[in-house]
Amino acid sequence: MTTYTTLIILSGLVIFSYLFDLIAGKTKIPSVILLLFLGIGIKLIVDYFGLVKFNFTTILPALGTLGLILIVFEGSLELKYGTDKNAIIRKSFLSALTILLATAVLVTWAFHYISNDSIYRCFINAIPYCVVSSAIAIPSASGVSKEKKEFIIYESSFSDILTVVLFNFMINNKQISFSSFTALGADLGLILVVAVCSCLLLLYLIGRLTHHIKSFLIISILILVYSIGQSFHLSSLIIVLALGLFLNNAGQIKMTWFRKYFIYPTLGYDIKQLFQLSAESAFIMRTFFFIIFGYTMDVYQLQNLYTVINGGLILLVIYLVRFLYLKLVLKSGLMPELVIIPRGLISVLLYYNIPAELKIPALGTGLLFVVILGTSIIMSLGLLGTKRSSSQEFQDV
Repeated sequence: MTTYTTLIILSGLVIFSYLFDLIAGKTKIPSVILLLFLGIGIKLIVDYFGLVKFNFTTILPALGTLGLILIVFEGSLELKYGTDKNAIIRKSFLSALTILLATAVLVTWAFHYISNDSIYRCFINAIPYCVVSSAIAIPSASGVSKEKKEFIIYESSFSDILTVVLFNFMINNKQISFSSFTALGADLGLILVVAVCSCLLLLYLIGRLTHHIKSFLIISILILVYSIGQSFHLSSLIIVLALGLFLNNAGQIKMTWFRKYFIYPTLGYDIKQLFQLSAESAFIMRTFFFIIFGYTMDVYQLQNLYTVINGGLILLVIYLVRFLYLKLVLKSGLMPELVIIPRGLISVLLYYNIPAELKIPALGTGLLFVVILGTSIIMSLGLLGTKRSSSQEFQDV
């Protein structure tokens, strides 16, 4: 394959992604789902014609991590904080925590029933199935109302953070004791201190940098801090969410010393530029991650009836817990919150990080693929149905 052929393919994929965004705006079918199916289609074409295959599994985790950072950062940069937001933040946090724990317990029971393995190993393997993928949920919520969009951004981001905390906690503590929780508290305290220091440092840098290239530097420092934190098994996604919220709301802080050293006349313009760059970078990373992710999926595993049935059982558990929480606890409307709970990027990253000795052979990648594909299809159909219902109501009025 020549250099020009490679460039034609890459630029063509970006153009397809842009067209998918336009289609998503009209149909409410999330663009990431279309990208996923494009990757699956490319894989089927490559297999059918016997073309040269590429092994993308080695770069998928890196692409996924970059995509996760940029998508959460972009989403948090859109959020404006006010005292009126406390209710939605509290509601989304409790929703993410309760649904995570309830789903983990039921999926663990299902895995124990399927594999007859130990509860500890089943719980570890269940965690990747319990997290709402913010990388899919946040872009998919672009067409819903502002209040629902804010809830989905907060909830999916909290879901990512809480799941990573739970995953690291369980991996590091085969025997849970009081010292396990003190260590967890120390880790969370440390990451909060790092988050505060990072926010102040980056805001200070933005105001002092005179070079015309500053947004990429800020994003690079953010990625560096995230990666260092993750290497020490800290929940660094807290830093990403906190930084976006802090930068977009720094102007509301009235303390004299803070405004003297951190607030400057062009802050609003610089934040707007940073948001624009992070949004376009997230678009590129999202494009290639989901196409490659679809390409690496083994669709032929859908021919295994046993895997499909088990996947259906897990999907039933996921949506049952979601339905009961929305109906009995939140007592709110079911759509579109019921369907915007996709599994995706973060599920894959967590699955790949399960130590080999803790993985259960009977619960392979095929099952994860069925659940990811199932939640994606259900979300697409749900959003499409919600759009049609809204259009019909508008016509009736």
